[in-house]
Amino acid sequence: MTRLLRITLLSLLILAGLLSALLYSLTWRPADKQTLPVSCVAPRAPTLLPGQALKVMTWNVQYLAGKNYVFWYDTPDGSGPDERPTIEDMASSLDEVARVIRDEQPDVLLLQELDEGAKPSHYQDQLALLQERLVDLYPCSVQAFDWKADFVPDWHIFGSVGRKLVTLSRYQIEHAERLQLPVASGNLISRQFQPKPALLLSYLPLSDGGQLAVLNTRLDNGAPGHSAVREQVQATVKLLDKFESRGTPWLIGGDFNLLPLGQFLRLDAGRRGQYSPDSELHLLWDKYPMIPSNSQSSGIDRAQWLTHFPNDPSLDGPDRTVDYLFFSPRLKKVEARVRQDDTLRISNHLPVIARFLLPAAQ
Repeated sequence: MTRLLRITLLSLLILAGLLSALLYSLTWRPADKQTLPVSCVAPRAPTLLPGQALKVMTWNVQYLAGKNYVFWYDTPDGSGPDERPTIEDMASSLDEVARVIRDEQPDVLLLQELDEGAKPSHYQDQLALLQERLVDLYPCSVQAFDWKADFVPDWHIFGSVGRKLVTLSRYQIEHAERLQLPVASGNLISRQFQPKPALLLSYLPLSDGGQLAVLNTRLDNGAPGHSAVREQVQATVKLLDKFESRGTPWLIGGDFNLLPLGQFLRLDAGRRGQYSPDSELHLLWDKYPMIPSNSQSSGIDRAQWLTHFPNDPSLDGPDRTVDYLFFSPRLKKVEARVRQDDTLRISNHLPVIARFLLPAAQ
């Protein structure tokens, strides 16, 4: 080996090492299971009582971006003209989100897509901004990132990302964990910059010594064959089965990015690309109660149960259901609905709201 070749190979090795170190420093590798800090600003939030009513709301607030845009990721070919919302539009969305929450006042609030330190949302700490408006309602909160990187080289972003799941509670939260879900396949480098879907698990104590497990999530939204959504649903079902076997009541809500039975063929052919004709969500609905149910979201009154209004100028309203609440058979559903009438211009998702009765004391 000539001296020039040795120098060239050594230089390439050094360059590769520097690039690897840079990649490592810019990206995020969460543990499979992580204990999270619980924030309770009140001296002592109340504890749940067996048999009491509990109102729950889940809502993907789309990082407060609003509905005045067609973003680059809103079109299948990435040709949407808009890169990020204005600060003024985000402030308006924040006010509207807070208004709806104050009007509903759910006991437990599950939010998806709140940003912190992300370039697309002007580096806002959106949970802090929201809590300033809701601190009197929700003394307890937990949060977990499901997308985080100091720099994403995609030219649409070309900067930091930080997106969270957030659970707010009127009642005491005893313990919380972030549970990593399977991630989409891809090359070693691109995988480092992609979202890392997770379950945000909160345990709310009951006065009789039991617990209510509350889970919050946003699953992958990649096309079939290019995502890990089936594995994510399977991992979720496995955990819920464990709660059932232990006798622990539970509920889970979020943006599942999956269709209910019967909606695939109702979508225009050009909008079916990210969904499978046989929805992976059946792994959940085959075993546990779902809100909205398949009969609601695909029945005669299905329009009332649509939860997603894409930023697509050809649409004048919601066209699919992708947000749900699932719950243990130990809970009794009292009522449920999707709030549509005054939320269509706040986010590209609509809030799903339900009231339950917790199991009575044994």
